[in-house]
Amino acid sequence: MNEPKKGILAIIAAAVIWGLAPLYYKLLEHVPPFELLSHRTFWSFIFFIVVLYYSRRLDELWAAMFDRSEAFFLLIAAFLVATNWFFFIYSIQTNQATEASLGYFILPLVSILFGMLVFKETLSSGQWLSVALAASAVLVLTYGLGTAPWIALTLSSSFSLYAVLKKCVKARPMVSVTLEVLFLTPIALVIIVYFHCTLGGHFGQSLSTSLLLSFSGPLTATPLILFSYATHRATLSTVGFLQYINPSLQFLCATLVFAEQLTTWHAIAFPMIWVALIFYSGASFYRNRSDR
Repeated sequence: MNEPKKGILAIIAAAVIWGLAPLYYKLLEHVPPFELLSHRTFWSFIFFIVVLYYSRRLDELWAAMFDRSEAFFLLIAAFLVATNWFFFIYSIQTNQATEASLGYFILPLVSILFGMLVFKETLSSGQWLSVALAASAVLVLTYGLGTAPWIALTLSSSFSLYAVLKKCVKARPMVSVTLEVLFLTPIALVIIVYFHCTLGGHFGQSLSTSLLLSFSGPLTATPLILFSYATHRATLSTVGFLQYINPSLQFLCATLVFAEQLTTWHAIAFPMIWVALIFYSGASFYRNRSDR
């Protein structure tokens, strides 16, 4: 299997995990968003450090930390991904998972835009048709909401910029994401201590909540590693478009599991996006075959 195909499989796996994540975080809706975000960050860091230690790659982490250009990009990436995590958690806890899915519907379009502007990636006519169809679906969803989808716009813009930065770093995926959560962990620990000292933190109050908070680390870490792996092996345009798997699953969670309202606009836009995904995949296959 060649490297681009490995990258495609990695982004599909990451998108499925992200798409089903609302089911997990709904179990923690009694935990305030900032406290949950802090535990998510801290336990991710523990998971990454353990993996790097047993794979004997901690030296790569220190090397990346003292590389000024790498550290600068990853510091910005860290705060972008933390912003994305927070608004995703907030949307689940405030019964706005449908808008969160809209944000991730918009995300691939923004990623494709950055791929063209920053990395000079090109699209075939078939891929352009797919993008136009997907953009039309997003416009239908946005129009149907009737108000500015701030959560959706924040989720899409923060993670698209995160993807661009990840494309620019030289560090291996595991090393880069570990350094990101390392930058965030001191802030996370301060917030955790604050909640325990003033508001009664939730960790340790019950076994189920404590286990769920702890496992949020591996649940967060795994798709991040897969995403970083994918961005170094597949084009940003392809990575961006395959992420439609994520919002589609999130949308199904919101409507079928959380019983959020399914509007006529969603019923129109949802099939449009899947048809666009089929068109894009077919056009990409044909283009790669022609190139070979």
